Amino acid sequence: MNALTATTKGAATREAIIDRAYEIARFSGVEGLSIGPLAQAVGMSKSGVFAHFGSREDLQLAVLESAARRFGEATFITALSQPRGLPRLRAMMHNWFNWVHSNTGSCVLVASVSEYDDRPGPLREQVRRQQQSWVDILRGAIQLAIDAGHLRPGDTEQYAFELYAIALNVHHQSGLFGQEQVEKLGKQAVERWFVANSA
Repeated sequence: MNALTATTKGAATREAIIDRAYEIARFSGVEGLSIGPLAQAVGMSKSGVFAHFGSREDLQLAVLESAARRFGEATFITALSQPRGLPRLRAMMHNWFNWVHSNTGSCVLVASVSEYDDRPGPLREQVRRQQQSWVDILRGAIQLAIDAGHLRPGDTEQYAFELYAIALNVHHQSGLFGQEQVEKLGKQAVERWFVANSA
């Protein structure tokens, strides 16, 4: 086996471990990850898993990165096909609701905020960066809607806060009150917000 093949195989194995760890985290949280059970789940030894992740914390950070990538691709990247302004912003919000609908268990990113908001360290900083990144993307889309004349000029930070609040409410209520009904309410809330803040 040459070095390139070994590197490719190693990267594929690492991704397979992260994928399985991500699935576990959806139901048990990032704090619920443990090297032993994970190694058993992927059919490897603990030392084999450690060969790809130097510590449990490294594994947790990798899972958070994977979760952020998945979320970004499902919500923001796919919305880029829509025209700038309100169509793109609407697509982002609807994609966010679809993300909630497509995730059995819980959203790793939302759950991680509760897990790490009061625990200083690399995991908290990672969660904070990820949340800030999404807010910045949302603010950017809002600014484009303002520039296009679809929304009235205003504080984009406040606008993003309000839209984020709607999406989080969909996250929190879907499991308790039914995804379809809550998603319907979320979309209605977004449309009302658009009307209330239209140019």
